[in-house]
Amino acid sequence: MPPRRRSADRWRRGGTDRAPRGERRAARALLAAPALLAPLAAAAFTVTIAAGNPTTIYLQVGNGTFTGGNFDAGGQPANNTTINNETVTLAAGVVGNGTKQAMTTNSTASNSFYDGFGFCSAGTQLYIGGFYRRNGGSSAAAVVTATVPAALIDGSGDTIPFSQISWTTGGNGDAGAEPFPAGTFVAGGVQTVGTIARNQWAESCWTFSYLNTVLPPAGTYTGRVTYTLTTP
Repeated sequence: MPPRRRSADRWRRGGTDRAPRGERRAARALLAAPALLAPLAAAAFTVTIAAGNPTTIYLQVGNGTFTGGNFDAGGQPANNTTINNETVTLAAGVVGNGTKQAMTTNSTASNSFYDGFGFCSAGTQLYIGGFYRRNGGSSAAAVVTATVPAALIDGSGDTIPFSQISWTTGGNGDAGAEPFPAGTFVAGGVQTVGTIARNQWAESCWTFSYLNTVLPPAGTYTGRVTYTLTTP
């Protein structure tokens, strides 16, 4: 059976949300080893939520936790300390040949905590999403950034630039601009990877690839990216 779609009035059309509806960090690891029945066109899933006090933010990258049901049923976010991995293993004959290699994830997050919709494909896509709720104050969006090491490193000190890892974006039923767009890591820096508007829930699904344009020694290379949601 095809995946269940959210009802059409919950999709954003023409830039307008159709449905009413301090800083938090989430760390995720990355690993590289050489050796979608809507009568309207669907856009990326962003939805307006009610304003409220106190100011509340929630960021989920990979596995997350909600208690008391999904958000649209009154559920509340909870901390989840899981650090998910993105991995790829390369056979010796393809290392450095310039052919992108698909990465997989151990994240089991496939359903959105907004309404339980099966949004991402577990094992191949990494869920990223959350919400920013505020009553009054600045109308600016909250910003999600990634703090990226210069390189992935193996046990011998050999390195692979983090810029060898890129991602595409899009979940089940998606089309149009994403709140967390496709990109490539900038090695050794902090980069913006998406925004969440005031009083909005936003989510995407990322699919990572190893670009495979360098020729490092055989080994297991690891590194961790930290994602941060910051309010204005």
